[in-house]
Amino acid sequence: MSGTTSAGWEALGSHRKLGGQRIFTIDAPALGPEEHEPLLILHGFPTSSIDYAAVLDPLRADRRVLLLDGLGYGLSAKPDMHYTVALQADLAAAFVAALGITRLALLTHDFGDTVGGELLARRADGDWPVDITRRVITNGSIYIEQAHLTAGQQLLLSLPDEKLPSASPITEASLTQSLRDTYSPATPLPAEGAPGDPLMATVEQIMRDDGHLILPRLIRYIEERRQNQARFTGAIESDPSPLHIVWGMDDPIAVPSMVDTLVAARPDATVVRLDRVGHYPMVEAPGRFVVATLVGLRG
Repeated sequence: MSGTTSAGWEALGSHRKLGGQRIFTIDAPALGPEEHEPLLILHGFPTSSIDYAAVLDPLRADRRVLLLDGLGYGLSAKPDMHYTVALQADLAAAFVAALGITRLALLTHDFGDTVGGELLARRADGDWPVDITRRVITNGSIYIEQAHLTAGQQLLLSLPDEKLPSASPITEASLTQSLRDTYSPATPLPAEGAPGDPLMATVEQIMRDDGHLILPRLIRYIEERRQNQARFTGAIESDPSPLHIVWGMDDPIAVPSMVDTLVAARPDATVVRLDRVGHYPMVEAPGRFVVATLVGLRG
């Protein structure tokens, strides 16, 4: 496990105007000969594309890799507004369109699984003319009835869809602890704040521009998932592109039974179950995550 600074991550990308909003994006070229289609990565809640800092270079060894921070997340703009899955999917689609890409592989995690599901549903409807060659899905509550939501998630969902006051009890310390609690107990972590602690930059980006105050707005996607699971998860299950599952088996939220349910619905899917890894496999075990992911991306 290794960390990077928020400034270092920001230096890799650029801010684009997409859908009228300022969105942080990274268009990382292949480090060697480009042998595969580009890879679009969609991050989870409440974090951002910096989750992939430790795995970006091996993922782009032979392919172009595209990342973006959703609106309200990371280094993107954080307006006080109602957020929807459709809006985040619009921005991802706009990013791909701006680059002129019509064929790509897809890697999604957590909330990104839901955004990816919406994109796949649009593809089935004929509303997103992009050829998806391969997909990798990793820890996310794709079957919301099986999810074990944390106390923090339940608290945020119990609040109104409004920005919190500046005196919010959400702090860097509480966010750091909440994220650490989603890791496997077996994950070796540096001391909090020590060099190499990946959560320092992650939490800094959540807090940037008072992003922690809009968490009750961003988490509404869980309500949408409950209402529209047939659309989001149905598309994940039914899209004809090859599906590969990479799952941290110590995830306390997106529990391992979800893998079994997805495989039952999609028996042709391939699976790598990562023991002693929690909700953030790309952070907790980057080396193992890359090996497992490339199985699905290279066939």
